[in-house]
Amino acid sequence: MEQPSLTIVRRFKASPARVYAAWTQPELIARWWGPDGGPVLDAEADLRVGGRFRVVLQTLDGEMHECRGEYREVEVDRKLVFTWHWVTLPERRSLVTIRFRPVEEGTEMSFTHAQFFDEATRDDHQKGWGGAFEKLEGLFAETESAGE
Repeated sequence: MEQPSLTIVRRFKASPARVYAAWTQPELIARWWGPDGGPVLDAEADLRVGGRFRVVLQTLDGEMHECRGEYREVEVDRKLVFTWHWVTLPERRSLVTIRFRPVEEGTEMSFTHAQFFDEATRDDHQKGWGGAFEKLEGLFAETESAGE
């Protein structure tokens, strides 16, 4: 039986380099990661094949969450592939693939999160990533107006 997956395609008014940086630089990850307005408490990224990332966040309901993974593919400004799991459920590993494609108005990001444990887990992640990508869009709007 095939495991559930989700694909989200978003366009951002930012260059592929800026969108890629938001996924790979801990100080930028800390500004948008997470499903709601709760803070990112810690972000680490060892950006190389075999390197690991770790993000600790707190949702607005006060819950703490920690996700981790290992980079499988790293193509600067073009593609990232990494494993994904919550520390509380290490046996439920999934796989994230992100492609960054330049388009006239910025970047088209094709995001696929695959190999979910079940459909409920996929649905929860779809909501979470949707909230995170809204914050990511806000980050680009904020940095554009600040001249970053």
